[in-house]
Formats: sequence, structure tokens, C-alpha cells
Amino acid sequence: MDDYLDFEEPIAAIEAEIVVAEERQDESAESAQALRDLRKKKTDTTREIYNNLTPWQTVQVARHKNRPHTTDYLSLVFEEFVELHGDKLFGDDRAIRVGFATIDGTKVMVMGHQKGRTFKDRTENYFGCAHPEGYRKAMAKMKMAEKYKLPVICFIDTPGAYPGIGAEERGQAQVIAENMYEMSRLETPVICVVIGEGGSGGALGIGVGDRVAVLKNAYYSVISPEGCAGILWKGAEHAEKAAQALKFTSENLLRFGIVDEVVDEPLGGAHRDHHSMAAKMKAFIKRNLKELSKQPIDELLANRYDRFRKIGVFEEQAV
Repeated sequence: MDDYLDFEEPIAAIEAEIVVAEERQDESAESAQALRDLRKKKTDTTREIYNNLTPWQTVQVARHKNRPHTTDYLSLVFEEFVELHGDKLFGDDRAIRVGFATIDGTKVMVMGHQKGRTFKDRTENYFGCAHPEGYRKAMAKMKMAEKYKLPVICFIDTPGAYPGIGAEERGQAQVIAENMYEMSRLETPVICVVIGEGGSGGALGIGVGDRVAVLKNAYYSVISPEGCAGILWKGAEHAEKAAQALKFTSENLLRFGIVDEVVDEPLGGAHRDHHSMAAKMKAFIKRNLKELSKQPIDELLANRYDRFRKIGVFEEQAV
């Protein structure tokens, strides 16, 4: 029960009842009906909770320890993956994984942030916070994909780029800006999906694409709730209020035109069913690869440019 979030306690209680009912189940019709009723109650309760998540609860789901990471999608969505290492300048940043892959026979270049699950993995991956060498590695492999006419798939899941002194000394801000510029003119289809956290420039470093999507219970924001709360209210204890103000949930992102599509998650969140989530992800990627492959490169680049230029445009009307 330790993997339930605080607002999931009603679901946990019903699942505990189901376990007891299964242990006591006999051959009677009453026993079977009681078990069916409990399972339906669990489904209805889960749907009610997840259809009404607050922004802060969405953040909790996006950060869930069992939520599928980039490496999970690599093994469940793609038939093969050959990892590529290093930026040929400083080193190999494990916070971003990159490599060749195939999806139903179509060759692609896949990359994404990797947080890790164990403490050892998380520290090795800097909790998904990439250094400049990670973004340089990603861009070098995107250029390789462009050369061989391979579509690029990017999985975004980071609270932000690594904020350490070494990262700043090695040009963190500049390399993210360069990546955004180079991705905007990359002559191959690019698909970006926010699978968990989409934090600030750390997300944008691999986030410029022809299709940008977000999972239903993920978030995409200029800053983390804690960071926003620290700036506006001088304390991370106001993170829940900041999450409400930032309007970074999938529903708002689609309404504002920040993303093109919201990819639905299994009932109870992607962390409850990796295989079902991977099937939805695969269908999304295949559909968009098919659509984008039909567009001439000039049209693809023009549409990509226009897509991002429109973000933030608004009209004022006299009252």
C-alpha cells in the first residue's frame, strides 16, 4: 500500500476490501456478486478521483515513483533500441538517453529524460536533470537522424535542467537555446511527448517538434510549483497554490495551444498499467509518424515555425 498517494486512500481501502473478499470467497452466488460490486465500486471511485484531480494532485501523479520512464517506453513501444553515448566534447550524461530504434519496422531516433527508480539510478541520472553535455548529445544524434532521414521521437520528463555551477560553466542556458533553434529547422519529422514532468528550459531542450503532446496526468510549465512558490510567496509550502495559478495541466495546455494533443492514460494513471499506457503511446506515435511523413520538408518546417510563433498571441477587445 506504500505506493498510494494521499488522495488515493479511498481506492486503497476498497482494494483492501477486495483482497479480504477474495480470501473469503466461496461458491455461493452472493459471494461472487459481492466481489463484483466491490470491483465496480473501485472502478467508479478511481474514475471519479482521476476525473477531478487538482493541479497539485496532477503534479503528484506526474512524479509517482512507479510512473513509466523513457526506458520503460523503449522496451514496451519499440522493437529494438541501440543506445548512443557521449557528446564528443565532455562526457555522457545519463539524464538523457538516446539511440536508434524501430517501431513496427519504421526506423527512428529516440531520446528522452531518464530519472531512475532506485537511489543509485536516480543519482546517476541526476534525477532526470540534464547537463549541457546531455543536450549536446541529443542534438548531435538529431543531426544524425536528419542525415539518415529518420524521424525523431522525444520523451520529456524532467523537473528542469541541472542547476549546478559546473553545468552553468559549461553553457547550460546557451546549449538549450541552441537546441531549440536547431530543432526548429531540423529537416525530419519531430514528435515530442511530455510523459511526466515538463519543467522549464530542461524540457524545451528536446521539446521543439511538429507534434507536441502531453499525457493526461503530466504537466508542462515554465517553472516547478515549488520554484514558483519560492519566488512569489517566499516558501515552497505554497506549492499547491502555485500549481493552481500556473495553469499547466493537460486540459489548460490544450486550450492554450501549447500542445497539439492529450494522450489518455489508463484508469488510475499510467503508473498503474505500463503495458496499457505503452499501447496508447505506440498508437499515438504511429499515427503521427504516418501523418508527418506525407508532408514535404518545406511545408513541415513552415508549419513547425508557425506552430511555435503562435504561442502567446492574443487579442484585446474593448469592453
